[in-house]
Amino acid sequence: MRFMLTIMVVLLSFSSMAKPLSYYFEQDVQFDPTIPTPEAVLGYQVGEWHVRHDQLVRYMEVLAKKSDRINFEIIGRTHEQRPLVMLTITAANKLPNIEQTRQAHLARLSNNSDKTKDQPAVVWMGYSVHGNESSGSNASLLVAYYLAAAQGAEIDELLNNTVILLDPSLNPDGLARFANWANSNRGMNLSSDPKTREHVENWPSSRTNHYWFDLNRDWLLLQHPESRARIAKFHQWKPNILTDFHEMGPNSSYFFQPGIPSRKHPITPDENVTLTKAIANYHAKTLDENNALYFTEESFDDFYYGKGSTYPDVNGGVGILFEQASSRGHIQETINGPLSFAFTIKNQLLTSLSTFKAAIDNRQALLDYQAKFYNQAADLASDESFEGYVVEGASDNTRIKHFLELLKQHQINAYPLTKPLKANGKSFSTHSYFVPLAQPQYRLVKAIFSEQKNFADNTFYDVSGWTLAHAFNLPFAKVKSNWGLDVADTAWNKAVKTSFSDLKNGYAFGFAWDDYLAPKMLNTLLKQGIKARVALSSLTAKSTSGEVNFEPGSIIIPAGLQTNIDWVAQLSKAQSEFGIAIKPITSGLTSKGADLGSRSMAVVSAPKVLLIGGQGASQYEVGEVWYYLDRFVGAAPTIVEMNRFSSLELSDYSHIVLAHGNYNSLSDADKVAIKSWVRKGGVIWGHKGGAKFLVDQQILKASYLSRQDVASAFNTTGLSYGDKDHLAGRQRIAGAIFNTHVDLTHPLSFSLNRNTLPVFKNSTWLLEASDAPFVNVLTYTKKPLLAGFTDAVNVDQVAGGAGLIAHSYGRGTVIGMTDDPVFRGYWYGTSRLLSNALFFGHTFRVNGG
Repeated sequence: MRFMLTIMVVLLSFSSMAKPLSYYFEQDVQFDPTIPTPEAVLGYQVGEWHVRHDQLVRYMEVLAKKSDRINFEIIGRTHEQRPLVMLTITAANKLPNIEQTRQAHLARLSNNSDKTKDQPAVVWMGYSVHGNESSGSNASLLVAYYLAAAQGAEIDELLNNTVILLDPSLNPDGLARFANWANSNRGMNLSSDPKTREHVENWPSSRTNHYWFDLNRDWLLLQHPESRARIAKFHQWKPNILTDFHEMGPNSSYFFQPGIPSRKHPITPDENVTLTKAIANYHAKTLDENNALYFTEESFDDFYYGKGSTYPDVNGGVGILFEQASSRGHIQETINGPLSFAFTIKNQLLTSLSTFKAAIDNRQALLDYQAKFYNQAADLASDESFEGYVVEGASDNTRIKHFLELLKQHQINAYPLTKPLKANGKSFSTHSYFVPLAQPQYRLVKAIFSEQKNFADNTFYDVSGWTLAHAFNLPFAKVKSNWGLDVADTAWNKAVKTSFSDLKNGYAFGFAWDDYLAPKMLNTLLKQGIKARVALSSLTAKSTSGEVNFEPGSIIIPAGLQTNIDWVAQLSKAQSEFGIAIKPITSGLTSKGADLGSRSMAVVSAPKVLLIGGQGASQYEVGEVWYYLDRFVGAAPTIVEMNRFSSLELSDYSHIVLAHGNYNSLSDADKVAIKSWVRKGGVIWGHKGGAKFLVDQQILKASYLSRQDVASAFNTTGLSYGDKDHLAGRQRIAGAIFNTHVDLTHPLSFSLNRNTLPVFKNSTWLLEASDAPFVNVLTYTKKPLLAGFTDAVNVDQVAGGAGLIAHSYGRGTVIGMTDDPVFRGYWYGTSRLLSNALFFGHTFRVNGG
């Protein structure tokens, strides 16, 4: 009752929420009256409404036109084609020469120059990578206004000693969704009740980007245009400080780094932590002066290099995370009293200004640290016991090209082998690439190839392993010496596009399933009306140029099945577009293996995928499936929330995909309908929580260990209350890489050419291997941990378990996977399991026991 009375009191009108500039800035700050205030352009005071992204961009454009301190540019576009905006800000007399300043800044990093006395520090201010953590982007309005309009000695000192790169919205698509949500759900009188619709978004939340990805995990992985544009700009400047403004739960206060001291990545120099602590003193001082509560060295860490606040740490800068308690809407009741949107914006402004002060006072130390970071790289590399890494490209041109492009975006050089090499007992062909340690990105090279399994502190805020070669399923090894190592003189730049001759009419055509884009090419052809078959076993066919071998999974396109007049022209266009050779076949009689009219040539059809989402399903993992199907399969899944499932005609779909989530909100009638649909010939896929649902509904014939089952294996005898957090850290798997054994004869493994496959695991839910024959497609090896931390107790429980189980269910097929095959969009190895399920999931008949 007392809580309800409090809420009733805190009903405020629009006008009472408006805060003038004097609320945000100290009274002695003078502003140039010719520079428009945010209110003059937006029509309302900052914090009165949530700024829309188009309004934010417009204000930045106006400032750049009115101020001679600011350069405005669009550095890229989001998925939804919103502009990614960057302001470059410095003293008016220095802005015309900003390119010379940039080049001088970078020159220090390769020539051991100590001429830093007059060089500015580069400070990158990044706001609201999570769209519904919008106090940052709203604060950027005030930061930009201050930098454009403030007058006096303090701003002159700042502009003469720094170059400020202001990124007002790291996630425009998410910010736009959230502004619409918050603004459209507020009234003339504001409600602070945490349960009101304004404070509780629908599924999926606007934290994420267009495809429901967390962009704050994409700085290293670069799956999205927002990240690719940002990293390109980052390396144009290599900032000394990068700020990353976030929000957390309403009942918190304010956090700024350093985080938990023991949880930094071991590759990050200790001096980085020293500088972070020095900068933190400035934030503490300004928040003290404003009587604001805050905390440091708790909760958050500096381990995973794919976050905005940690990527700078492996690139010679200092990344700083800020977390402000969130009002989510315009005002919300919390344990600390009513929390207004304006208050959250002010805190973000205060620490933005304290960052500027810290950058000025620590300019020399920051510049010296960064120069030392890069100029020591060659010496550090020479002290290592190996020269670098060799990575096998093999026959999948697309996969290795994407891997090399990712390295290149991070300024990492890779050199093609000019002759075969043997390293660490493995043979590498001339399709392989050498990545030397001796290059400026020495530390980042080590980080992305690291297979470290134990750390000083084995508790992680995010993932503990992200070995990129494992994610791409590319064999790699350390190269111990230069003996026998012959590489091209120049680093890989970009793949040469293969040209193909137009195809002529023939008996049939075929193409291999090896290339990562083969599913997309097949789907494109199927949607154009091309009729195709999949070879379930290997064969050797006759061709115009002799005999051609086709491995299992190869796609055969017989002329006798086609009805399109221009079908051969469509094939010619497809091989040029996707870079995959389509080979002519002159006879249906093969010299080895099944003939082309054999029953082992299974029909393939364009999949019609139903992807189930809604409250209870992980928006991240549903989004990852959507992204993979859209980008790499060329398929548009029908995404339906669970509460709309009963309205569907399931016979319209060939596949149902259940990503991680809790699907218990489906009604009993829905569950019966799913079972009936599979029995009639549907293919259903579930991973993690989706697989659990299939087992619980007795569709997938398997057993599992729950998280509670796995946790119970730990000995808790004699533990005190103070051991609780440490035990919890041991019991979880916070993102590590495990090895599985692959049944290479199974249709779901087509295109995989090694009998092992790395998988990403971030859950302790485990499928147990089935006793039935033929159904265990993936099983964890006896010593499965490849990279990242997992307690030995958990490793033992994972060993020998099932990674993927598949069997018949009536006339249909059910497939369950323990892990997420499309984790964060960059697991190119395991994602092929999902596309194989789409095209070949109907081709095998196996009883689950």
